[in-house]
Amino acid sequence: MSSKKSDFSWSDDCEPHKLRTKEIIVDHPEIRKLIGRNPYTFLIILLCVAVQTGLAYVLRDSSWWIVLLVAYCVGAFACHTLFVTGHECSHNLVFKRRGMNTFAGLVGNLPLVFASSVSFKKYHLKHHAYQGVEALDADMPNHWEAKLVGNSTFGKAMWLFLYPIVQVSRLGRLTKEIKIFDKYVVLNWIIQIVYVGALIYFWGGKAFVYQLASFFFSVGLHPLGARWIQEHFLTHGEEQETKSYYGPLNVPNLNVGFHNEHHDFPSVPWNNLPKLHKLAHEHYDNLGSHKSYTVLLFQFLFNRNLSVFSRMARSNRGKTTKDKKVAASSQQLVEKSVLSNKID
Repeated sequence: MSSKKSDFSWSDDCEPHKLRTKEIIVDHPEIRKLIGRNPYTFLIILLCVAVQTGLAYVLRDSSWWIVLLVAYCVGAFACHTLFVTGHECSHNLVFKRRGMNTFAGLVGNLPLVFASSVSFKKYHLKHHAYQGVEALDADMPNHWEAKLVGNSTFGKAMWLFLYPIVQVSRLGRLTKEIKIFDKYVVLNWIIQIVYVGALIYFWGGKAFVYQLASFFFSVGLHPLGARWIQEHFLTHGEEQETKSYYGPLNVPNLNVGFHNEHHDFPSVPWNNLPKLHKLAHEHYDNLGSHKSYTVLLFQFLFNRNLSVFSRMARSNRGKTTKDKKVAASSQQLVEKSVLSNKID
């Protein structure tokens, strides 16, 4: 029997990664050697930008059905890879200098149509520090959003299809904590306007639609879009709020499927996340995880027990009086891990 949820699950505890980070460091201090940067990620950025720009040119005079088919089967994967490289740039895991990571993010943003790389960094670091806190975590759905979508297959399908718009709708609640516009955001938009304008002027509307469709598919109604369900939806009971994915799409995902591992150690670059899992496997093997995005996508769409309300929420900025000293100590470890790569 299905049970329609009308609210998120609520926790009085701090988010789970603070405590597990401390435990793993105590058991495996050698994990510190995995912290660092991977400048070769920039080559992946250049490759994917070249692929998407080249395909936009090739498809400029193709039939519409071919444009959309290639966008779904090829472009979505290239765009998702670029989205993940932007995630790496937000953690300063590509280059040592923060400015170079910003530059790499701007380059990778080009085929994604909308200016997002600079803004994503602002919101994403808050997601790590305040997971599930509505006023600070842009990954946390709005209550009205979850209520509007409901439990129906159609509602959930449209939620995924329009996911980029859904994400933007959440940003207004964070304006008290985060400055939306600055010179780098403006620069991001200027670069995107010039790139998209040139694309349309020289190659026409189909080249633009190819890149736009590739972007929407890459984070929406597509097996890759199941990543948003995998990461923090309560698909394995009411307690485990972060899940990892250990399947073949970690290749275009650049191992972002190792999501528990990433949240525990956000200063470990994508290529070292499987090594982290292997070293500390006893901390991860017993956690719920996913092996198929396609299975998860259909599970989310057709299982009426799963909805946008299937998330863990917390208030008071994630603070708790329970185990206060331990939580404070592990919080320092996480903050050092997150902030260590922000140094110029």
